[in-house]
Amino acid sequence: MAFTLKEGQGSLFHNERKESDKHPDRTGSALIDGKEYWVSGWVKDGSKGKWLSLSFTPKQQGTIRRSNSSRGREPGDDDEVF
Repeated sequence: MAFTLKEGQGSLFHNERKESDKHPDRTGSALIDGKEYWVSGWVKDGSKGKWLSLSFTPKQQGTIRRSNSSRGREPGDDDEVF
């Protein structure tokens, strides 16, 4: 059974393709207001402990995903046109 995104929810996974500090520590996707987004997360260390900084990028038709991109990615994605 395939995973289906539900409204207002998303998932993050460990980014196995991280090659620099600018690349996210976690990547995944979310469904917000009926639109799908790539989600990228960076683990930060602050005065009150560790926290997660998030970035949301709309998934769009014709967008090319690059393996070195700082945007979020689904696990197992290769360079594909969406």
